[in-house]
Amino acid sequence: MAEVPYQTMSDGSHVPKTVHLDPESQVEIRGLSFSEESIRKAFIRKVYLILTVQLAITMAFISLFMYHAPAQAFVEQNPWIGIAAFVTMFAVLIIMACCGEMRRKTPHNFIFLAMFTAAQGLMLGIISTQYSSNQVLMAVGITCVICIGLTLFSFQTKWDFTLMGGFLFVALLVVFVFGIIVAFFPGSAANSVYAVCGALLFSLYLIYDTQMMIGGSHKYSISPEEYIFAALNLYLDIVNIFLFILRASR
Repeated sequence: MAEVPYQTMSDGSHVPKTVHLDPESQVEIRGLSFSEESIRKAFIRKVYLILTVQLAITMAFISLFMYHAPAQAFVEQNPWIGIAAFVTMFAVLIIMACCGEMRRKTPHNFIFLAMFTAAQGLMLGIISTQYSSNQVLMAVGITCVICIGLTLFSFQTKWDFTLMGGFLFVALLVVFVFGIIVAFFPGSAANSVYAVCGALLFSLYLIYDTQMMIGGSHKYSISPEEYIFAALNLYLDIVNIFLFILRASR
């Protein structure tokens, strides 16, 4: 056990020495900060690694249904596949969003994430069959440019978007209601406005979720234990940006 340094007073009593922020003590403080920074950096690397795998699986599904005619014909003849994929995706998303212990417990979190990614990839593959290959590739390219640009912006900007959670939720409700109206009263102008609003909203969500993951000087941040949830949030942001851009290409 380390000894506590004492100093002798004029009356002969001994009291602990006052601790000052000398260079040696500052080394210890810097070490603690470096440890926290290292944990956050490892967390970010893990999130982007998981996200990369998710996007690769999703692109594999899209490519399969775009360029493999038998697979495209099979899903067209069996519409229940799309329904099953949607139900699976929605159920797993609810479980992961509401059950914090499940998304933090390994390997359950990876199993649920794999199920969600496969179901989402299947859904996107089926949706992509309704568009030409040029439209899909253009949407993929635009999405990549937007997401890379917004990610770099999120890392570099001093603006704190983590304070916008309430505003983004209200905007999400507005876009959701607008989408229902567009579904019942379709029109090229309304569809274009809806697509632009949706893409803009989830672009803001991408900045918000990225800064929540980064932490640092931002007011709010996500726990490093929530790497599955962080990857899921970024994945959903990117997928929704892609879908709204694809919708705008009609």
